[in-house]
Amino acid sequence: MAWFALSAPSAGRAKKKQMANETLIRVEQLYRYYGHYCAVNNVSFELAKGEVLGFLGPNGAGKSSTMQMITGNLAPSAGRITVAGTDLLDHPKQAKRQLGYLPEQPPLYRELTVDEYLGYCARLHGVSRGERASAVKRAKERCGLDVEGPRLINNLSKGYQQRVGIAQAILHNPAVVILDEPTVGLDPIQIREIRALIRELGEDHGVILSTHILPEVQGTCSQVQIIHQGRLVFSDSTDSLEHRLRAHRLIVAFHNAPTVDELRQVTGVTDAQALAEGRFLVDYADTDPAEAIVERAAAAGWRLHELTPERRTLEQIFVELTTAEHNQPEEAA
Repeated sequence: MAWFALSAPSAGRAKKKQMANETLIRVEQLYRYYGHYCAVNNVSFELAKGEVLGFLGPNGAGKSSTMQMITGNLAPSAGRITVAGTDLLDHPKQAKRQLGYLPEQPPLYRELTVDEYLGYCARLHGVSRGERASAVKRAKERCGLDVEGPRLINNLSKGYQQRVGIAQAILHNPAVVILDEPTVGLDPIQIREIRALIRELGEDHGVILSTHILPEVQGTCSQVQIIHQGRLVFSDSTDSLEHRLRAHRLIVAFHNAPTVDELRQVTGVTDAQALAEGRFLVDYADTDPAEAIVERAAAAGWRLHELTPERRTLEQIFVELTTAEHNQPEEAA
């Protein structure tokens, strides 16, 4: 049995469509300098309610600095951040009330019970006395901690401690939930549960997920950003990312293999390379030549027995985007 309730898929899609225009985070021309070094260079993006944004970047790319500025823990050198319509620099307390944050190391007091800790966090978040018990109960239910309230946090597994950390981030029902590496150190079952919880949180909040685990982005997020050398090198939907993953290549195999030149003459094929045992790697540009290959193979008696689209991995895309920019000159701030 699942440890939290999920909305019906059709209801979730309808809800997301209604909330699509509600912008929760707006980052405009954000810069951060450390001395003369520009760690964050003209970063701009938006997060809408109902979206889960995956924020990726290699070490030293400016990801942590950007996250710290969004959470109000680091002042930008220039730029503007608004949270649910409130300027973070002009009205920091009001803006931060709309944020829930789980750092990479959850801020847990392990000598307290789950109930004691969440009650303390509810007071820190400004939840009124009359609402604290219901807020704690609701957060525990959403994070699968219903029966863990009396237990010492120190006696919980790492996965359950992570759930407690997420519970403290959503206690005050913030508009935006920011999670920094929420699945590091968890076992596969715990990872699946935390990812499912993140997707569920994305139904009612805007979520920013900072992670180094590339498949986590594909399985959890609706939007993806990749930062490198302080600049965003990719910012789009996961659907667009999936399009990038589809390489313009086919792997084909024949029992009566044609020559490479014969294969290159098929409509749509831009190049072909012989592999082994009658297999070929076929490149194409805009038009997928799969149907033309099937027709030509049937007419010529090549006896086609394999035709597989080649997919690039997310890791390959990540490396391409971050290394393609490596030798580009820095833009002047």
